Amino acid sequence: MRTQAERARSFRALHERPGIFIMPNPWDAGTAKLFASLGFEALATTSLGFASSRGRVDGTLSITREELIANCREIAAATDLPVNADLENGYADDPDEAAMIIQLAADAGVVGGSIEDATGNPAKPIYDFDLAVERVAAAARVAHSLPFPFTLTARAENYLHGRADLDDTIHRLQAFAAVGADVLYAPGLRDLETIRRVVAAVQKPVNVVMSSADPEITAQQLAEVGVKRISVGGALSRLAFAAVRDAAVAMRDAGTFRWVRDTLPGKDLKAIFRPAPKE
Repeated sequence: MRTQAERARSFRALHERPGIFIMPNPWDAGTAKLFASLGFEALATTSLGFASSRGRVDGTLSITREELIANCREIAAATDLPVNADLENGYADDPDEAAMIIQLAADAGVVGGSIEDATGNPAKPIYDFDLAVERVAAAARVAHSLPFPFTLTARAENYLHGRADLDDTIHRLQAFAAVGADVLYAPGLRDLETIRRVVAAVQKPVNVVMSSADPEITAQQLAEVGVKRISVGGALSRLAFAAVRDAAVAMRDAGTFRWVRDTLPGKDLKAIFRPAPKE
């Protein structure tokens, strides 16, 4: 296994080389090993996928900080790939308290992570601008004090909370970059032109999540407008739940089992999960 510092340098290099890369989002050790076996170069955790695997609704009111960090540790230990963590809003409003989650994530083995400007409060879903910037600055101070290059992603969550204000979103991303964010991310952007405008307005690598964007957009098109990184959030976990639901409905309503034809053979799972030989 590569050291954490080696994985961190590898992850940073993915952001610095030409072109685009895709990070699938595992929600446990099994899916992490599956995606690693398919040749991906990095992984990203998903708070929604993890919450769903526990039978809970996504969010800091359902999943504790300790549970989230344990999930990070499980996924980071499952493969040799660099892992980027969805760290929610840091589980605190105060900048320094929220920034503590960066250290906890690093201690769990991940080499990158995101901090968001969503409050978790439906009455006021987005932090005021100045506080949002202070929170990213605090997270950057912790991230950049680590003994390896932790890649900090700052998220502007407007579009996920009914605030389709592109100017404010870009203003936030620019400010986040100015105080130390390494990667910028505005989940909820749907069309290619809006994504292009965001990328053109900032000077740091941009992550686009395809769980909410137009699914007709391709990785090549995103690369052409300057996107550096693609993730899919909880979409793969929702796809898995959909497939299991449909199979269960077929059993219940029609007594049919044709879905068995589409399952992954046991021998293939054994090949994926078999421990690597010791050197």
